Amino acid sequence: MRVRVPASSANLGPGFDCFAAALNLFLELEVAESDAFALETDLPLPADRSNLVVRAFERLHPADKVHFKISSQIPLSGGLGSSAAATVAGLLAGARFAGSEPDLLALASEIDGHPDNVAAAIAGGFVIVVDGESYCFAAPERLAAVLVIPRDGVTTERAREVLPEQVPFADAVFNVAHGAALILGLAQDDAELIAHGLDDRLHQPYRASLYPRSAELAAQAAELGALGATISGAGPSVLFWVTRERAQDLASSLSGRTDGWASVIETTFATAGAKLIAS
Repeated sequence: MRVRVPASSANLGPGFDCFAAALNLFLELEVAESDAFALETDLPLPADRSNLVVRAFERLHPADKVHFKISSQIPLSGGLGSSAAATVAGLLAGARFAGSEPDLLALASEIDGHPDNVAAAIAGGFVIVVDGESYCFAAPERLAAVLVIPRDGVTTERAREVLPEQVPFADAVFNVAHGAALILGLAQDDAELIAHGLDDRLHQPYRASLYPRSAELAAQAAELGALGATISGAGPSVLFWVTRERAQDLASSLSGRTDGWASVIETTFATAGAKLIAS
């Protein structure tokens, strides 16, 4: 069987730990019965049972006589949901082998620790995660994404360490208002409202010192012709929100500004989530 799972970007500015979007970059997993366990991949990942895909698979079915083949377009660091995609892929394959139907969101969230990324990987589109449940809706067709992925990563643990235990009341109110504006803008395909809704005061300002070049570039989003920019997950990747007709020009401009320290990928928001595409 073959499983295909999209990348994801979480937080989306004001939506800390509860907003996420799926992106058209994919992890693909091929799984087949075999005489013994084997894992084949060109990625710089463990080729034994410590591999995240296999660990997720084995939550539902033994991997003793299973051959795994993993390929991926998703950067392995930078906050683009590579671990969520691996977890979901392994669980989907394991469930198929076991003939079971687990609560995929709950189990994947337990393993990965990022319900927002996991929900977007499973459902596609944009998701809102509330009390362990996810609510999905499609992205406006004219909306595209340009990603800047720095070569030097930052661990999620380090990115969380710099966050304060408490935030000012005014900042909490600011994020509630801007989060609501972002979701309304996406639902109504209102570019001006989307742009207004991307601002954040709860996590991005505190993390800017961890990746100053990413933060500086994100602050220039409007000047560069984007609707706005958000740090993807814990960072340091930057998601530039842009209309499709301006995406190529933006990607070209960003490539010139990031030469030597980051790569640039032009993509779109995924309409579909994880799926079994062959068996």
